[in-house]
Amino acid sequence: MIFVALQRFRLNKNKMINISDSARDRLLHLLDNDTAKKQFVRVGVESGGCSGLSYKLDFDNAKNEEDELIEDNKIKLLINKKSFLYLVGTTLEFSDGLNGKGFVFNNPNASRTCGCGESFSL
Repeated sequence: MIFVALQRFRLNKNKMINISDSARDRLLHLLDNDTAKKQFVRVGVESGGCSGLSYKLDFDNAKNEEDELIEDNKIKLLINKKSFLYLVGTTLEFSDGLNGKGFVFNNPNASRTCGCGESFSL
């Protein structure tokens, strides 16, 4: 699995994470209204949540040495190397419907997700 993910990553680094139009619009809105004028969206995975791993979404101005920079749909994403294998092929979407409002990670690598959608397991 890791070898296949690395191959996919090397072949098309920019499509590792896809940003839907709804997520792009919301992220651009948040970045434009940020008083610190941050330029990157930081996406990651950390231990925790009811399914074992949880998604992390933040804004940043600095690219660290262990970060990969990926651009999709006008958004510059920073992903630390520990997280990127968990996120290959993921689509980030934004929902503001009746069932809830917020960012949604549609991750094809997740074998199980929790009811809130904030955590997953492989």
